Amino acid sequence: MLAKDIGIDLGTANVLIYIKGEGIVLDEPSIVAIDTENKKVIAVGKEASEMFGRTPGSIKAIKPMKDGVIADFEITEIMLNTFIKKIKARTLFARPRILICCPSNITPVEKNAIKEAAERTGARKVYIEEEPKVAAIGAGMDISKPSANMVIDIGGGTTDIAVLSMNDIVISQSLRIAGNVFDQDIVKYIKDKYKLLIGEKTAEDIKINFASVYEPKKEETLEVKGRNLLTGLPHTITINQVEIKEALKDSINKIIKTATNVLEQTPPELSADIVDCGIVMTGGGALLTGLTDLFEKELKVPTLIADSPLTCVAEGTGILLNNIKLLQKDNN
Repeated sequence: MLAKDIGIDLGTANVLIYIKGEGIVLDEPSIVAIDTENKKVIAVGKEASEMFGRTPGSIKAIKPMKDGVIADFEITEIMLNTFIKKIKARTLFARPRILICCPSNITPVEKNAIKEAAERTGARKVYIEEEPKVAAIGAGMDISKPSANMVIDIGGGTTDIAVLSMNDIVISQSLRIAGNVFDQDIVKYIKDKYKLLIGEKTAEDIKINFASVYEPKKEETLEVKGRNLLTGLPHTITINQVEIKEALKDSINKIIKTATNVLEQTPPELSADIVDCGIVMTGGGALLTGLTDLFEKELKVPTLIADSPLTCVAEGTGILLNNIKLLQKDNN
């Protein structure tokens, strides 16, 4: 049996795995639940996600990825091994080639940790590519020509902003502000203003289903349940969209400032291409209501969301696995 070539989008929030010739075969949260008393793994992925914030003292749900890099090497290795076994990509006689993605501008040590984690799953060869490049390819952008493409990839742990041309990154910046920080911003705002403690999942629901960062409406309201910090008892408050925009303002402004810096450092000829072609947004953070309108207003450049922002990186790995010579050139 021939080994399968697989692409892995090793995200802070989710892991997506693409098998060459089959497409995306796995999309699960980057969470592992372990029994702290005997260090035994209880659950990985979706099962572990359901336990997050709800486990008894002896069971801990761990997110081994932080800000796009490995925070817990051992748990990351367990998670990857479990997922690779689940998709049956490795057999006794065949070991897969793996393409794994990392944020741009991470340190060589952080990059090596990601590569080593993939190698320890039994891969016969590991390729590393930068996320904004793979996201752009997955979004259908032709980065092979001598014209500029700009991508803003807002994931769970990092936002990568890059200008690409001739199959390479011309300029890029990465900041550790993305979906998870947006959740924390909402938790902090409600805690500070209302003395109400809410969980990360509640904050994420507010972000996905209620928040708007461009022209929010004060009359749009939502009931939020949590624990009153003064009484210690369950309590319900009502918030509006304007408040959530305020909660997210500082983080969003930092991403806009970084995107402005990238545009300012882009060579003039390539800047003209970006004005013509616009900016493409990928990653789960791109789905934040009103974000493209806000970026377009602030950056003065047309901004649109990729067709499938959540799967762009995984789909990009599939395209690159079909052109393995390009990977070999980049990973020499």
